Amino acid sequence: MPSIRPFIDSATGELKTTQLLQEALPLAKLIALFVGIALVPYALAFFAFGSSALGALFSVLGQFVLAVGTGIVLMYCVARGMHL
Repeated sequence: MPSIRPFIDSATGELKTTQLLQEALPLAKLIALFVGIALVPYALAFFAFGSSALGALFSVLGQFVLAVGTGIVLMYCVARGMHL
C-alpha cells in the first residue's frame, strides 16, 4: 500500500498550501492564546510590582503558564501528526 504524504499533491508533487494553512492556523491560535494569557502576569510583574517579591512571583507565574502552554501545544502537534 503506497503511503499518502500529507501536504503534498500526489498528481503534481507541489505543496497543498490550503491544507497547510488549515493546519497552521489553529496551531498559531493556540500559541497566541497561551502567550496572551502569560502576558498578563508578566505585565503585572513589570509595570505594577517591579523588582519586589510579588513581581518575582508574577514572573514565575508567567513562566508556569508558558510551560503548561508548551506542553499542550506539543500534545496537540503529536495528536494531529498521528491523525494525519
